Amino acid sequence: MLRGFLLISLLLTIAAVAVLGFRGEKGTNEPWEIFPDMVRQMKVRAQSPLNFFADGRGPRMPVNGTVPIGYEMPKPQTVGAPESHSVAGFSVGPDYIDTGKMGNNWGTGIPVLVTAELLQRGRERFNITCAMCHGATAVGNGIAKQHGLATVVTLQDDRIRKMADGEIFNTITNGKNTMMAYGPNIMVADRWAILAYLRALQRSQGAAIVDVPPEHRADLEKPAENKPAEAKPGENKPPANKPEAPKK
Repeated sequence: MLRGFLLISLLLTIAAVAVLGFRGEKGTNEPWEIFPDMVRQMKVRAQSPLNFFADGRGPRMPVNGTVPIGYEMPKPQTVGAPESHSVAGFSVGPDYIDTGKMGNNWGTGIPVLVTAELLQRGRERFNITCAMCHGATAVGNGIAKQHGLATVVTLQDDRIRKMADGEIFNTITNGKNTMMAYGPNIMVADRWAILAYLRALQRSQGAAIVDVPPEHRADLEKPAENKPAEAKPGENKPPANKPEAPKK
């Protein structure tokens, strides 16, 4: 039995040397690979030709209107003028608008002019980036929360309502706990737009009559347009139009 074991061991050693001993030798035949190397997989290499397309290029040209990462959308230009992209604003400076800090403390206030256009932009960016976790009204009931991401918090909580604007800006920029950092993906102006829209959402969920400007409070008491007048008690209602029976 021992002789058989030694014979099998010798044969396995010879086979291993035969397979591995010639590694590094060059030949015209394609080498055998038990675990194929990913370097030699079928793929398109950058800046390499490819006969699959008529122009011989491997990489495809970007579609018209493509914006490079880190650049803003081009402004309206004259017909025929080439597109030009200006560098987008990401966090690059030490000021409050880039860090959310005033000195060593978190600052409060939106450092950009809050307009209807800014809130609309914030609404768009919020629904794209934040709503899948925090929900459309920021109560923490987004689709990710419904499918098991239990760590999503409601942004309508008093703790978040009282949190400094700069700290929320920093959370958007650098992330917190299970929330990833969105600083590399969302421009500074869009982060403040999202924050302004979030404050509007928080205000809307707990709004009172005192939040409505005095000159517009009377509008809340006006009856809705095209609403049929309600019948008074004891007043006969007009008979409903019934279809006539077909004549024989």
